[in-house]
Amino acid sequence: MAVLPFFNITALKIKPWQLYTLTTTLFWGVWGAFIEIPEKNGFPATLGYAVWAFTMVPCAIVALYIIRWKVEWNLSAAVAGSIVGFSGAGGQLMLFQALRDGPAYIVFPIVSLYPVVTVILSVLFLKETTNRRHWAGIALALVAILLLSYSPPSHTGARGLQWLLLAIGVFLSWGVQAYVMKAANATMKAESIFFYMMLTGLLLVPVAVAMTDFRVAVNWGWNGPGLAAAIQALNAIGALTLVYALRYGKAIIVVPITALAPVITIVLSLVIYGVFPAPVIIAGLCLAVLAIYLLAE
Repeated sequence: MAVLPFFNITALKIKPWQLYTLTTTLFWGVWGAFIEIPEKNGFPATLGYAVWAFTMVPCAIVALYIIRWKVEWNLSAAVAGSIVGFSGAGGQLMLFQALRDGPAYIVFPIVSLYPVVTVILSVLFLKETTNRRHWAGIALALVAILLLSYSPPSHTGARGLQWLLLAIGVFLSWGVQAYVMKAANATMKAESIFFYMMLTGLLLVPVAVAMTDFRVAVNWGWNGPGLAAAIQALNAIGALTLVYALRYGKAIIVVPITALAPVITIVLSLVIYGVFPAPVIIAGLCLAVLAIYLLAE
């Protein structure tokens, strides 16, 4: 069983899917706590996407080294890998635009429920199933995800309905991405999947640059792109370990757990910034802890 060489699973006495799932959740949770800092420093989120795409490269090099640079170049692998990559990276770009035109307190709850799509597709087409304990955990996780995405209503006027269509597009894209990632793991190497994720992410960099408003001054200092690179590397590593998590674990369990990364984000925000969450989010935190307990075995 091939695993990342810097993880000693035998010593940890933990199942591979558990290790990779929790690693993804941890890295994404820490990433979420710091990702707004470069933007507040004057480095746009769209350019942050470009930085993220390039942080995928060293992770891809590690993955390719593990398989001795033997990427699957056949058509089915390229199609599956590209679907995974474009649906994930394209979803990020759609989310940027949705948040420009629409209210975050509606956009985030819609997008956050993408695990519903993954669970439905995995049950219907991959025939995944599990025990009652896990189904209860999945249900609680979905409710917790919705509560954790709560954002106070703002008075910023929404422009048209394009933002709603984009939010639904992200919801579908990210749900499909995780499903295809799991399905592709049955026919191709996880490392190859990540290689195509990296490649498609880079291909969309010009789109992200085109979306950037350069009429506003951009901070090109270390606390702009430099800090963004350090933070976005957490996202990239989490994406790599997610591919491994879905190699070894069921999508209907892995995806709801990783979608609870905001639990870590909220806790870190409380400790570092002193930001106390709203009662709705506290309820989400409690449900999330219970959901993780039910799902993690």
